[in-house]
Amino acid sequence: MFDADRLPFRVAALARIIVLIALTGPVLWARDAAALIALFVIGAIWALATLVDLRGVLPLGLLIAGEALLVGTVCGIVVDASTAVIGALCVPPFTAAVFRGLWSVVTSLCAELLMLVAFAYLVGGSLSVEQASAAFSWAVTGLGLGLIGTFLNGALIERSDPLAPYHYAQGLLRQLIDISEGLDSGLDPVALGGSILSGVRDEVPTVAMTLYVARDEALLPLVTKALGTPDEVREFEGVAGESWRACAPVRRGRVFAFPLLSEMRAIGVVVAALPDGADARAVGVDDAVRRLMSDLGPSAVHLDTALLFAAFRDAASAEERRRLAREMHDGVAQDIASLGYLADALDAVSTTDAQHERIAQLRERITAIVGEIRRSLVNLRTSIGESESLGAAIASVARNLSEVSGVPIHVTADELTERLRPEVEAELFRIAQEAMNNAVKHAQADSVDVHCQVRAPAARITVTDDGRGLQPGRADSHGLKIMRERALLVNAELELSDVPEGGLCVSVTIRGDGGPEEITVVQPDFDDETRVKA
Repeated sequence: MFDADRLPFRVAALARIIVLIALTGPVLWARDAAALIALFVIGAIWALATLVDLRGVLPLGLLIAGEALLVGTVCGIVVDASTAVIGALCVPPFTAAVFRGLWSVVTSLCAELLMLVAFAYLVGGSLSVEQASAAFSWAVTGLGLGLIGTFLNGALIERSDPLAPYHYAQGLLRQLIDISEGLDSGLDPVALGGSILSGVRDEVPTVAMTLYVARDEALLPLVTKALGTPDEVREFEGVAGESWRACAPVRRGRVFAFPLLSEMRAIGVVVAALPDGADARAVGVDDAVRRLMSDLGPSAVHLDTALLFAAFRDAASAEERRRLAREMHDGVAQDIASLGYLADALDAVSTTDAQHERIAQLRERITAIVGEIRRSLVNLRTSIGESESLGAAIASVARNLSEVSGVPIHVTADELTERLRPEVEAELFRIAQEAMNNAVKHAQADSVDVHCQVRAPAARITVTDDGRGLQPGRADSHGLKIMRERALLVNAELELSDVPEGGLCVSVTIRGDGGPEEITVVQPDFDDETRVKA
């Protein structure tokens, strides 16, 4: 029996000892012989009950009923001579509650009161008012202790049940599903961020705006309207960091920033720039910012909820990918690898050229399958690391894929220091990964070129191969559908086009504005010096 399973028995034994000591003291002081003998008998009953508890000799329900009946019997026999032992009536309901919960309290109380009244009438002929009052008082005390024991029963069961965290998680997930149906603003962080920036623009004339959200210790741009020059981007980042640390509005020249507060906690920072030559005082920026911080409170709560949901979804997806990778490695991969050893053994005892040729074909096919499983394991295990960029992650998986397939894959990365949000990086990474896999496995490409350009929150990735181009889809092929679904999750555009010289170009573009009114497409602009061979 585990320690957690012993806790109810320890609690019951401790309660019996404490009550027995509490009752014995006054009885010894009064030198009440009848009560002392009754307490000795009750002590023996409780000692036997504790021993049976620990040994598990009798069913628990029978033990609970037996303890209540015996204690009620002893109290009924001695009540005519002394009421000092009636306090023992409060113990059986408590121990019953600790073991079985509320219904056992009712059963235990009824059993002990029935025996007390029955033997009181058999021995003494009746119950006096004093005796009945004492029995009632201690029965009510037993009921109260039983309710406390019921609470302890729930706590102890939850502690000892290894499935308790899963049951709790089930309840939370069901609540999340029910609640999500009533979220009129949805759970798309980009759409919510775009709505917040639109509200700022309605209040203050601006030429550029960015909404930053926190990721670990850094601020990442979530939505941008009208991207500025690199110098303006750096200025925005500085003002955003200052406002975030101070958790207060900041104004530097024509650039101003203010935090979005959810439950008195900053969950993001809005940074905006006034038109050239605009006077912040004449525009009334300070007053407008104070109004916006108040009016955007509900929007901040909506955005915080959406970001938490995205983080939960990403964590669950990453854990599921790791689990699948472990199962594939320890199960299917090992079984298929063992078939290779079996093929080698058969080849060693082959007697004809025809047998040798067929076994060689089998060995070659097994090797190809093992290589395919290894690629799948790399795909499942590779993710965006905490310390690497999107381009570096794509280069890492391209390098592994190139080594396994023998197809050269060139990755060109053009990124600034600011990063995309984790869920956006993850989806773009998986799209690029799937596009490279398709080029290697199905397009029969001799080489693959990958361009990754990031200007957070905008980005563009293109995967170009020199293979057979876009072929009619197979009934069992879901790669393109999955890429489109991933693109929709982050409001990206996925485009496929044939290359004039032969091959296919897969392009995925994230626009940084969070809405249709201002589209800024990041155009690829690469030079040979930035090309890195994977």
